[in-house]
Amino acid sequence: MSHASMTIGIPGLEVVRVKSRRCVDVWARPYRRQSACKHCNGTRLRIKATHRRTVKHTRRGNQVIVLHLKVPKYHCQTCGRYFRHVFTGLRPRYRASDTYRMEVYEAHQGGVTQRMLSQTHRISGATVERWYRDHLSIRHSETDRRSCPRVLGIDEHFFTRKKGFATTFVDLKNHNVFDVKLGRSEPSLRPYLKNLRGRSNVQVVVMDLSETYRRIARRYFPSATIVADRFHVVRLINQHFLKVWKQHDPDGRKNRGLISLMRRHQWNLNDAQHAKLMQYLADYPVLQQIYVAKQKLMRLMLLRTLTARRTRAKIPQLFELLDQLRESLLRALAKTLTSWLEPIVAMWRFSKSNGITEGFHNKMEMISRSLPLWKL
Repeated sequence: MSHASMTIGIPGLEVVRVKSRRCVDVWARPYRRQSACKHCNGTRLRIKATHRRTVKHTRRGNQVIVLHLKVPKYHCQTCGRYFRHVFTGLRPRYRASDTYRMEVYEAHQGGVTQRMLSQTHRISGATVERWYRDHLSIRHSETDRRSCPRVLGIDEHFFTRKKGFATTFVDLKNHNVFDVKLGRSEPSLRPYLKNLRGRSNVQVVVMDLSETYRRIARRYFPSATIVADRFHVVRLINQHFLKVWKQHDPDGRKNRGLISLMRRHQWNLNDAQHAKLMQYLADYPVLQQIYVAKQKLMRLMLLRTLTARRTRAKIPQLFELLDQLRESLLRALAKTLTSWLEPIVAMWRFSKSNGITEGFHNKMEMISRSLPLWKL
């Protein structure tokens, strides 16, 4: 085998001649005859004829390497069937190698437009689109054979105005997107979830405070522990507190400085900021009591990776705070937290959250903005 054939990357190929013009034309032939029949594995072969085959293989700099192959046609004297010489990476009747098609797919996936690929790879825009869809179907078939991850994150994501929302399934342990399916309701996801392999292997499901996703998790992942997402729990508490604050002092709610102090955790304030906030809350005793209860609740919500013993010790404190909230203007918050009590307590035992899923959603949003509308 010549050095040039090793550079091309197709084994069993002998380069006869190379000519470089607008593209790099390489004339080659098989290094040796086919050893066995591909139908019956017989060794009694004779060359019936030869034919010419032109294949685009890869790029060298800005030039496309075009292979001009002399392909033997064999006749098996054992089974009597005919077949052509088999090259690794060159499928029959294809005018481009697998390497070349993969280069186009990866470049288009990375953001290179069809027009630019048509100029650099000397193919039409329709060919770029067809190869891209073929590789997407291959990737999709590969994901269909995968089994569910043990730690699964579920969250919704706005897809397009035409198709609405989509549900993202994320492998939180390996930081990979497991799958994305259109719809966020149980009827729209039912066909997919019923045929999902390895549903019994899921041990933890992390989600926001969505009753729809909780019903889905209980029905299709019965052996999994439902864990509330810490970010959404903290945000819910802040939203209810800011709503009560607006009822007590609508003008103070518009003060950006006070909003910043109210949203921050008390242990993150310096002495001057804490004194200023306490001076303001002194005029609203009810709001001050709610603020103190909110800070205690925040400390509990931010706990993670607790042992089972420490978790049992913290549960009475949570019950006491919930009883206190039921007697205040935050009774709606207390009702919601009570209904999600088990996932919130499970949240103390785990460190995983749906922050990984939210990060993937940001990337999906950037990709959807860069793609033409007809692709969506």
